[in-house]
Amino acid sequence: MKISYNWLKQYIDTDLGYQEVSEILTNTGLEVEGIEKFQSIKGGLEGLVIGEVKTCEAHPNSDHLSVTTVDVGKDELLPIVCGAPNVRAGQKVVVATVGTMLYDGEESFKIKKAKMRGEPSMGMICAEDEIGVGTSHDGIMVLNNDVNVGTQAKDYFNVENDIIFEIGLTPNRIDGASHYGVARDLAAYLNQDKNISLNKPNVDNFKIDNNDNYIDVEIEKNEACPRYSGITISGIEVKESPTWLQNRLKSIGLKPINNIVDATNFVLQETGQPLHAFDADKIKGKKVIVKTLKEGTKFTTLDEVERKLSSDDLMICNEEEGMCIAGVFGGIESGVSQNTKNIFLESACFDPVFIRKTSRRHLLQTDASFRYERGSDPNITIYVLKRAALLIKELAGGKISSNIVDVYPKTIEDYKVDVSYNNIDRLIGKHLEKETIKNILASLDIRIVNEDEKTLNVEVPTYRIDVRREADVIEEILRIYGYNNIEISGQVKSTISYSEKPDKNTITNLTSDLLSNIGFNEIMSNSLTKSSYYDNLKSYDKDELVSILNPLSSDLNCMRQTLLFGGLEAIAFNINRKNPDLKFYEFGNCYSINKKIQDENPIKKYNEGFHLSLFVTGLKQQANWNIKAEPSNFYFLKSYVENIKKRLGIDINFVDIDELNSDIFDFGLQYTYNQNNKKLPFVSFGSVNKKLLKEFDIKSDVYYADFDWDAVMQILKTKKVTYTEIAKYPEVKRDLALLLDKKIRFEQIKTLAFNSEKKLLKRISLFDVYEGKKIEDDKKSYAVSFILQDPFKTLTDKQIDKIMNKFIKVFENELGAKIR
Repeated sequence: MKISYNWLKQYIDTDLGYQEVSEILTNTGLEVEGIEKFQSIKGGLEGLVIGEVKTCEAHPNSDHLSVTTVDVGKDELLPIVCGAPNVRAGQKVVVATVGTMLYDGEESFKIKKAKMRGEPSMGMICAEDEIGVGTSHDGIMVLNNDVNVGTQAKDYFNVENDIIFEIGLTPNRIDGASHYGVARDLAAYLNQDKNISLNKPNVDNFKIDNNDNYIDVEIEKNEACPRYSGITISGIEVKESPTWLQNRLKSIGLKPINNIVDATNFVLQETGQPLHAFDADKIKGKKVIVKTLKEGTKFTTLDEVERKLSSDDLMICNEEEGMCIAGVFGGIESGVSQNTKNIFLESACFDPVFIRKTSRRHLLQTDASFRYERGSDPNITIYVLKRAALLIKELAGGKISSNIVDVYPKTIEDYKVDVSYNNIDRLIGKHLEKETIKNILASLDIRIVNEDEKTLNVEVPTYRIDVRREADVIEEILRIYGYNNIEISGQVKSTISYSEKPDKNTITNLTSDLLSNIGFNEIMSNSLTKSSYYDNLKSYDKDELVSILNPLSSDLNCMRQTLLFGGLEAIAFNINRKNPDLKFYEFGNCYSINKKIQDENPIKKYNEGFHLSLFVTGLKQQANWNIKAEPSNFYFLKSYVENIKKRLGIDINFVDIDELNSDIFDFGLQYTYNQNNKKLPFVSFGSVNKKLLKEFDIKSDVYYADFDWDAVMQILKTKKVTYTEIAKYPEVKRDLALLLDKKIRFEQIKTLAFNSEKKLLKRISLFDVYEGKKIEDDKKSYAVSFILQDPFKTLTDKQIDKIMNKFIKVFENELGAKIR
């Protein structure tokens, strides 16, 4: 949410700089995430001055250029070649001097000394579109003769410079979604040291001119609309808004439209209360009805899109048809146009749930729906209506031509809360004086209606929809008192607790450190994702998705079943920004639902599993003078999988390797751990399916590994850490060259060897693979090393030969191997 510093200062008298204001807002819970500068004219007209054309003659070498001399208030006249047809001696003009930057949208250019067809030119006489004060390019901009030569253009055109705060508004703080709301928080903080008053716009001058154009209001859906207020203004003139209003809206990123719409947007940004202006002459039957329409009713909104309504969509209707989707978006037929003369102004309070569901259903997010779906103040509608009516009369003329219609069936009172002084001290962790507490509550508009020595009975204003409990009130006291004013205790209080072994956090951090140290970057993806990713996937059943009942958008409408898609989004994001060589990892939860489970406890249907994902794409490493650039491949990823397995101490003797048959991989492997005669898959890895990559517009190969971290924890529970002394007796190395079928994997050789000799075989490794001449097409040759060692004595040749012969026999019988 954007807040203008200049606009903010209209409501609070303070000489604080914007940096100090930013710090205070962040400390009080309205976190300033960014600060940017705004100029009502891009570049601020720096370097532009008002000059007078002293002479103007035809260019000797051109039939459309003029050679001029211009007085800009300096000692010497500036020679300037001008191509405008309307340039004349004696004119007051805007001059861009040498070194001035001019802007054309996002592009800019610098005025330099030049020669134009042989004549020197020391600047530029500007048209209005060239400096951003208009759109005409018919000729240079000619000013009134009463302006002084040498006047800075930024002063003549009243360029406004402003500071814009980008506030990360949390969902519970909708009271801060306006300039007055932010000023209110700022004043509450400053009031702790000095008396600061808020300048609330005055509406005492509001009066009703006549009641000639009264429009009745009826609410059929009371639970969806607690209050609806309106008024009619007749005889208005729809036109362009004045510069001050346009600058206010532009500063916070809003596009000015016309004086009526701009006025309602201004008051929304000022007070936080949404408004809507209807063309009063298009309200059939002179009656506004708040209700729902039949399922499938067609309605065209202001963006000229025809939408099919739900029977749960709250609508603002006349006696014949819908005019507006309540609290979300207006209709094309009833909106304000250039021909509008009479308007009906709406100020209402709608139920947040109705608005939120409608907004998500139609994928419409507006400034109005943003506020309504978080909760609006039902007791501000009349004040805001008066404020907007006075502003519209000022901007567009007209008369207030009806009494205020206010349908408020059940008054919503301030919320009552009991607060204990003892609980204030206990939760804050510091004793606060009673007067300090009372002053803070008063500055927050929280009224004390009764008190005794131990307790306060307070009433919380209706605009603070998030303050409903004692703890909420105490939090308000604390954030205004200042979190930084709570001293850190010199004592540490703790309890001794037993942590289960292996400790999940320790193992996770150990693995995270390992991956970070070998060049991986950790990513954190949103656990909400789009269900369309799972269309036509067999590996992840779409029926097992945990759907969100009130999704923020169709891109965030379910919980993820896998970390794969979040990683691919991150890869696509980086590749699109010329960062193609990537190694990512992510720890995160994945979710699913088994709808077949029938149990009294609905939670048992849901599954939440912790996973680790690895992603590798692009080059293994950047090329340099002694390293060639090589693309990542399957074995590159496999090495990292093996490193993790080895670092965690997972015993290879209990691991089976199977080829993957999955539609998310083009090819890959799965490691399964044999535990108590049960197979426990704990990691799958391979090359991501090209069809999936195409969906993300990723053209390079991506290699992906998925660790079931809960399974890893189960495996590590059986692991016992032991140590042995360094052996006194030497290792013996023997090699075998085996001729095998191509389908045989090294893992099979390894498993057979360790099963055959469990005591003396320490390690086995593959150091060469050969396919080619003198070997049949369906065969390959493996060169394998065996490391043997007896910890208690030196091995004899007889023992070694016996073991090697046993290996040869096993390989021949089980694998059909031949010794080369």
